[in-house]
Amino acid sequence: MRHLPNLICLLRLALIWPVIVTLHAGEYLAALALLVAAGVSDGLDGYLAKHFNWSSELGKFLDPLADKLLLITVFVESAWLGLVPWWLTAAVVARDVLIGLGALVYRLWFGALHGRPTLISKINTAAQLLYVMLVMLNAAMRLPPREMLDACALLTFATTVLSGLHYVLIFTRRAWVQPATSS
Repeated sequence: MRHLPNLICLLRLALIWPVIVTLHAGEYLAALALLVAAGVSDGLDGYLAKHFNWSSELGKFLDPLADKLLLITVFVESAWLGLVPWWLTAAVVARDVLIGLGALVYRLWFGALHGRPTLISKINTAAQLLYVMLVMLNAAMRLPPREMLDACALLTFATTVLSGLHYVLIFTRRAWVQPATSS
């Protein structure tokens, strides 16, 4: 049972392809249902890992990887289909690339990165997920109205930028006070 959160996380990774295929095929409700299942699986594996102390080093790597791969591929495909603006997709991708490169540089120059997702990062992930779900709902049923989607796009952009800047600040502050390692 201890590995159940990791198995759920692997399931979320496996859902990426069906989400993208159904989205590309214009089956927006099916894509939305799969995306909701992926979102629920994210909450479930996190709950199980914390509640039963089933967290693992693999899970600490897999969980954010699954989240980022899912969201980036959905944003890119949605932008390709004209459902999501490219400027927002670029911000989402740039944030994750920036965080990934920052973590890599920190790891190489300063050592192990011990950290947890920040509150603004969790808010950002929720905003991104909610936004693409609303986009799919709009594509399928014309709900919510376009004005609400535009407002959600701006909110998602704001949380994406704030979260990215917050991580840059965190990495910079940690690097400033920690001497470089000779790896």
